[in-house]
Amino acid sequence: MKFDMSAAWRDAMAMVSANREVLLVFAGIFFFLPSAVLGFAVGDVQETMLADPENAQKIMLSVYTSWSWLIAFAALITVVGYLALLALLRDHRRPTVGEAIKTGLIGLLPAIGAYLLLAFGVTLIFAALAGIARAIGNPGLSVVLGLVAVVLVIYLMVKFVLSAPVIAIDRVYNPFKALARSWRLTKGNSVRLFLFYLLLLIAYVVIAVVVSAVIGLLAVLVGPAIGVPLNAIVSALISAVATVIFAAVLAAIHRQLGGPWTAPVSEPFE
Repeated sequence: MKFDMSAAWRDAMAMVSANREVLLVFAGIFFFLPSAVLGFAVGDVQETMLADPENAQKIMLSVYTSWSWLIAFAALITVVGYLALLALLRDHRRPTVGEAIKTGLIGLLPAIGAYLLLAFGVTLIFAALAGIARAIGNPGLSVVLGLVAVVLVIYLMVKFVLSAPVIAIDRVYNPFKALARSWRLTKGNSVRLFLFYLLLLIAYVVIAVVVSAVIGLLAVLVGPAIGVPLNAIVSALISAVATVIFAAVLAAIHRQLGGPWTAPVSEPFE
C-alpha cells in the first residue's frame, strides 16, 4: 500500500492527544531527565570551545570522554523509554505502563544489535567506496562516490527506521529479522517516507534554532550562572517533545504499513 503522510500525521497526533498525561510523565522520566542531567554535567561546551578555538577539538573530546559513562547511561535509558513508548502507543495487547517498560528492557539488546548491524553495514559501504576512490585516484570521482555513499546511507536509514517499532510492537527480538521486517514494511514507500522524515527534520531544526537563539540571548543577559542551566533545561525539553512526537509518528507509520488493529488509534492507555 502507498504511504499516506497526512494520515500518518493525523494518527500520530491523535495518539499524542488521547494519551498526553501518560506521555508527559514518560517524556519527563525517560527523555527530559537524562538529557537535562547530561546538559548540566557537560556544561556549556560550545562556549568553552569558542573561548579557545585552537584547542576546540581537544576540549570537546576531553569533556565527552570524561562523561562517556553518563552519555552511555542516558542513551540506554532513552532507548528503553523509546521502545516502551512505542509499545504503549501501538501494542494491541494494551499493556500497562509497567508491562511497556518491561518490553522496553527486553527489546534493549535487540535494538542495540540492530543498530550495530546497521552501523557495520554503513561502515562497509564507506570503506568500499573509499577503497575504490583511492585505487582510481581521481578527485572528481572521489566526490561522486562520497555523494553515492551519503545517498546509500540515507536510503538504509529510511528502510530500517521501523526496526524499533518492529521490536517493541511486533516483539521481533532477533535483530536480523527486525531489520528484514522493517525493509519489507517500507517496500515501495522509501521516497515518500524520506520526504516525510525530511519535513519533520526541517520543522524540528527551525524550531530548535529559533528557541536556541532566544535562549542564547537570554543567557547573555542573565549571565552563565543562569544561562547554562536554562539552556540545558530548554534543550532537554525540546528533545523530549521531539522524541515523543517522532515515536508517535513511527507508531502511526507502523500501523499504516503493518496493518491496523481493532482498538481505535485515539483510545487512551489503561
